[in-house]
Amino acid sequence: MDIKLQFLGGAENVTGSSHLVDINGAKVLIDCGFFQERQLQGRNWEPFAFDPASLDAVALTHGHLDHCGLLPRLVREGFKGTIYATSATADIAEIVMRDAAHIQAEDAAFKKRRHQKEGKVSKYGYDPLFTAQDVDRVIPLIEKVEFRSRCKISQGVNLEFSKAGHILGAASVRITAERHGKERSVVFSGDIGRPNTPILQDPEPFESGEIVCMESTYGNRFHKKAESITETLVRVIHAAEKAGGNIVIPSFAIERTQELLYRLGNLLREGRIPEIPVFVDSPMAVKVTDVFREHPELFDAETQALIQSGNHPCQFDGLHLARTVEESKALNTRKGTSIIIAGSGMCTGGRIKHHLRNNLERPESTILFVGYQAKGTLGRQILEGAAQVRLFGQTTSVLARITKVNGMSAHADQRELLTWLKGQKEPPSSVFMIHGEGDAAQALADVVKRDLNIPARVAKRGEEVSL
Repeated sequence: MDIKLQFLGGAENVTGSSHLVDINGAKVLIDCGFFQERQLQGRNWEPFAFDPASLDAVALTHGHLDHCGLLPRLVREGFKGTIYATSATADIAEIVMRDAAHIQAEDAAFKKRRHQKEGKVSKYGYDPLFTAQDVDRVIPLIEKVEFRSRCKISQGVNLEFSKAGHILGAASVRITAERHGKERSVVFSGDIGRPNTPILQDPEPFESGEIVCMESTYGNRFHKKAESITETLVRVIHAAEKAGGNIVIPSFAIERTQELLYRLGNLLREGRIPEIPVFVDSPMAVKVTDVFREHPELFDAETQALIQSGNHPCQFDGLHLARTVEESKALNTRKGTSIIIAGSGMCTGGRIKHHLRNNLERPESTILFVGYQAKGTLGRQILEGAAQVRLFGQTTSVLARITKVNGMSAHADQRELLTWLKGQKEPPSSVFMIHGEGDAAQALADVVKRDLNIPARVAKRGEEVSL
């Protein structure tokens, strides 16, 4: 029985996760994600490396855009199979895809007007990559499944999900195939979360997987202890209030925003930070928070206890949700200090870009990063100390204070990744590193070979592997 893997995205880079498995005659696509690195965004318009109609199924590890964002294109271009996802992932993915369709329509219209004024022509035209109607076609194909339940893809081929702990509903995927009494399996880690983080239950690795394809986002890094997260938030918030400027936080609408609210709420209840207004300027984050309320069974024991005490992890006095464009714009005329949490987390689109335009040139303001910034993104440019950046086609000087909370990540670090891999009772025969930049992926491959004595290497984009 042959197993063929083809790494199509999230290989030698972080976003655009997409991996094709051909096993025992069944073709399964693991994720179908959107490329978010600026220099790679053209890949979103490239033809698929396969015929979408030839796929039997898609297994969706979680609802982040870089894992689900090209599903509307896939369906529009002929996919008619089943998309398997956990219930929370299905709910979040729908929100994410609809939000992306809306943003693309707005961005396409804005770019067309700007290019007409500047005499430019877009290489990819001015139609959005996909529309709300394309998203409508995706939803009926999604089948919600429970963790650890087996889904039959075809005769002798099954898949199942295990908790990955990355965001609500996030899963690792195992595909198994049986032929003539022999079983083979491939595991895709998805994005692996951190143990002992707020709100979510810890990752649960599969007991076995002959071939493992695992994320390597932080394959060469070690997170600081969680206590430093609290101390950093306290220090930054007090300094910003003293300076009289805003604290602008680019944050992912899913998980990161909810964890940030959890931490801010605790600090306010403990009296460790001043009572300054907190604004969540992200309609998507508001919707995702509603999904959190619908899935308390995925919360850890500490969060369950918080709810029992009458407090919700995402609610506290002084929290305001900006739902409309008018409410968002009004934030830019407020006096004094406010905490403004807005998406997107890597500053590649959404309302955060407007808040950056209004705060980057203010020395009294602070831009606080709370998550990973992929190479080539606007967030990475700002974090690495760019003196100027391009915003809405114009050059903007970076005069605000730039800082980062270390360790507040939904991705496991090198030590935690190795712990996850060692959680398998039977070591795999080989490991492929995906979802990581080159240095991080190679570092993790090296340590897996050295410390665990397991063959490991970095997967190359477009590479086909027969096993």
